[in-house]
Amino acid sequence: MTGYTPPGWPAGVHPPDSEEFESTAVTWLLDVVPPDYRLHGVLRRYPIALAALARYHSKACVEGARQGYRAARTELADWMPPHAIDTVLAAYRKEGARLAATARAVGLVERALRGEVFTPKMPQEGARTEQPQSRGTEPALPRAERGRARTEQPRRGNKTRS
Repeated sequence: MTGYTPPGWPAGVHPPDSEEFESTAVTWLLDVVPPDYRLHGVLRRYPIALAALARYHSKACVEGARQGYRAARTELADWMPPHAIDTVLAAYRKEGARLAATARAVGLVERALRGEVFTPKMPQEGARTEQPQSRGTEPALPRAERGRARTEQPRRGNKTRS
């Protein structure tokens, strides 16, 4: 029987209940981190340590891309024409999406290495589905409060002209 893998599961990593899961997870995680991490045998012997390092590395990459995106226009304005900056921003958006997907996939693999079992969720008609919360995270705001919090924050780019 082939095990269930949740949306966002990385291609090439076997399902958690398969015999090849751990070896394929290690191979994939080593491709996520810088190449020099391969020099540390402890990371192959203890895949959970590799997963933790990959989690921090992938989150840092996402944050770096976000900071670069925010600063690109002002940082590059004196050096590049506006159309070239727009192309740089498009690259940031594309790579940012890829990096964020990789970070989510690393999280899934790490959870599986820690023994979490993934099961498909069947949405019920008209019912709101809740996502399970991992230990150590704060619960999300209820939908009504999220909308309220969103409207209380000033909007960017919507400056009124006098």
